[in-house]
Amino acid sequence: MDVVSLPEFTGFEWDEGNVEKNWLSHRVTAQEAEQVFFNRPLLVADDSGHSRRERRCFVLGQTDADRKLFIAFTVRNKRIRVISARDMSRKEREVYQS
Repeated sequence: MDVVSLPEFTGFEWDEGNVEKNWLSHRVTAQEAEQVFFNRPLLVADDSGHSRRERRCFVLGQTDADRKLFIAFTVRNKRIRVISARDMSRKEREVYQS
């Protein structure tokens, strides 16, 4: 995984469908997903294999309650748009903690 810098952003933009999907599929709230971007450590990498139209990235990070999350996102007009948020896999936790 090639770690990159977190793109500059001024806030978050939420699609209601993604908010619902993340909650129903993974029990991750929008507030938990946002917390990850402000806590350290935070690993950011390009996710170029999933989109050709816009730059996508993912982060490995933790919530204020220490929940370890994987979040796929893009940045539009300097706002983070979360595409997917879920608990880290075992392999992702190993990478995050090393």
